Amino acid sequence: MVDMDDIDRKLIGCLLEDGRASYAAIGDKIGLSAPAVKRRTDRLLADGVISGFTAVLDPDLVGWSTEAYVEVHCSGTISPEELRAAFARVPEVHAAATVSGTADAILRIVAKDVRDLERALERVRVETANIDHTETSIVLSRLIDRQGPAQVEFTTGS
Repeated sequence: MVDMDDIDRKLIGCLLEDGRASYAAIGDKIGLSAPAVKRRTDRLLADGVISGFTAVLDPDLVGWSTEAYVEVHCSGTISPEELRAAFARVPEVHAAATVSGTADAILRIVAKDVRDLERALERVRVETANIDHTETSIVLSRLIDRQGPAQVEFTTGS
């Protein structure tokens, strides 16, 4: 675990809120100069606390109107590394994790439409050894979609 103080947490909160905010704008919010914000951001990057910056797309606006969560149930034993490699070969898989409970893994699949989702599910089954069955739940509406940790200590407030 990396040693972080309250200012680091506030800085991270600002970046989670707006990853394109300038160092000066962040500095104004947390009481630091722009160069101090840059030094802290660089340190957090070097320490691996911040692993990168990315664009967050609105799936509907880029034509991905169907989202689903898929429980993957395997027969026999399969390693997390094998699952990761298989799921990575299906571009519609936007997130994957091994889980406790009856399923072995859960996937978040984003597709253009239901037909595209069906093709992605078939690829998941073909690419992954030992799949016994899958259970799919199609998302009707996204209620909360946070990009970072949902912790009070990361809020910046105004």
